[in-house]
Amino acid sequence: MDSTLRIAFDAKRAYHNHRGLGNYSRDVIRLLTTYAPENEYLLYARPTDQYTFAHTQTISPRGVWSLMPSLWRSFGCVHDMDGVDIYWGLSGELPFGIHRKPIKKVITIHDAIFLRYPDLYSAGYRQLFTRKVQYACDHADMIIAISEQTKRDIMDFFHADERKIRVVYQGCNNRFREPVSENSMQIVKQHYALPDKYLLIVGAIEPRKNIQNLIEAISLAGIELPLVAVGAQNKYALQTAELAKKRKVELIYLHDLPFADLPAVYKGTEVFCYPSIFEGFGIPILEAMCVGTPVLTSTGSCFAETGGNAALYADPMHPEEIAQQLTRILSSPDIRRTMIEKGYEQANLFTDEIVANNLISVYKSLNAQQ
Repeated sequence: MDSTLRIAFDAKRAYHNHRGLGNYSRDVIRLLTTYAPENEYLLYARPTDQYTFAHTQTISPRGVWSLMPSLWRSFGCVHDMDGVDIYWGLSGELPFGIHRKPIKKVITIHDAIFLRYPDLYSAGYRQLFTRKVQYACDHADMIIAISEQTKRDIMDFFHADERKIRVVYQGCNNRFREPVSENSMQIVKQHYALPDKYLLIVGAIEPRKNIQNLIEAISLAGIELPLVAVGAQNKYALQTAELAKKRKVELIYLHDLPFADLPAVYKGTEVFCYPSIFEGFGIPILEAMCVGTPVLTSTGSCFAETGGNAALYADPMHPEEIAQQLTRILSSPDIRRTMIEKGYEQANLFTDEIVANNLISVYKSLNAQQ
């Protein structure tokens, strides 16, 4: 490889996904184009107007492939890779047939939740993604795991060679590191009719995020603060609203919240609650710590890797334990102040510069293999 590399990304989720995988993809592209601008960056995807990426070139399906963009991503794009040095599958996938190309192959795997908790996914989904991720693990020259927990899962479920797995932690958008003024918080609170004090949970409204046990915990503890839940409306959200009503917990849903308003919503809460059953990394933990909000999250999985000694932890399957920890934070200004201070320190382990240097070391190590 030359010192200047042509690095191609599977950019489907960078353009089309508005949640964790999309945020990760956009962040990697932003960090590498910023901290390693000497390379040429190619984005393989059908673009949208919602996101733009400086210092990149987008490679889109052409001809008959434009009618079948998913097939192009899974198969056809390998014919459009002349001169590519590295292909990076940002969400655990490689196009079938790429193993025949003289291209270094990198994948990022976020989790194996679809195998660890199969009941949460359809059989068809599990079969398809097991096949895709297994192919990617078998043929990748380097596998990035976003946590030690994910590394263990990659080895357990896909029998990947430990020697080619690197743990590279994620960061979060720098918007969360910018100061949030009291005025900004008040404007956001007024706009969404939020109370002066509330608890907060952010993420998909689905069983794995465990919002129903959080509601049980709030009820058990007799906490009278409303719970604000940021996430998309769905059938499970409606069921959860019924539970909250029965438990006399005020539940406020914020759907389609603009990203620009999210730091102020984090900053305005008394406690950010993240009682998820399992995650690959848990970016919302980091987002909350960056803005100076105490975090209560779960024992097990990857959560201690992200939260360190700055967060408090509870067994997500025991509402009474969640209730105890919530009460500790809410009843002690000293504990809350200490958690905020430690949160800032913990967040500084995941700065842009640190994450970027770790990502750059991946392709430099590939270069050394030549």
